[in-house]
Amino acid sequence: MQMNKLLMTSIFTAAALFTVAGCSSNQAVRTTDGRTIVTDGKPKVDDDTGMVSYKNAETGKTEQINRDQVKNMSELDN
Repeated sequence: MQMNKLLMTSIFTAAALFTVAGCSSNQAVRTTDGRTIVTDGKPKVDDDTGMVSYKNAETGKTEQINRDQVKNMSELDN
């Protein structure tokens, strides 16, 4: 009986972690020069430097853009 309880707890924990990890949605960053950058997850804004850091969904690389070059950011339907 103890083994079943442990197994069920493990399954629910794994499911909860998977659900939380799956909540990271892609974002569209539209730049002042008309480009659209699709990010993997939500970009982070550094108020001290004025830079927006993001993971490029196409290349998988972490990149930065100056906040002055960002027209808007919006969540994409995944």
